[in-house]
Amino acid sequence: MKLITAVIKPFKLDEVREALAEAGITGLTVTEVKGFGRQKGHTELYRGAEYVVDFLPKIKIEIAVNEGVVESCVEAIVRAARTGKIGDGKIFVTPLEQILRIRTGEQNEEAV
Repeated sequence: MKLITAVIKPFKLDEVREALAEAGITGLTVTEVKGFGRQKGHTELYRGAEYVVDFLPKIKIEIAVNEGVVESCVEAIVRAARTGKIGDGKIFVTPLEQILRIRTGEQNEEAV
């Protein structure tokens, strides 16, 4: 089992969600986050004053999946989230040791 964590641009969320649904992903968790990567934020002009926006708004998507669907899930995210411009985001794939569904007590693959 793997945990796929994707950090994407906020306006790409609907496209990514639809692409994941087409790939057979039935559940995910979405969090509004702020951060920066290589672009280190940007400067904006407001009422004549220039200021630096260090942390940019992003969306973090977390999906627990079985090993067999990791590649199709990652490909769906990349296809839907890519704009070709800086700040498109990152995808992290990490191993999951255990999953437990609280309501039923199901564990691991059955809990996904």
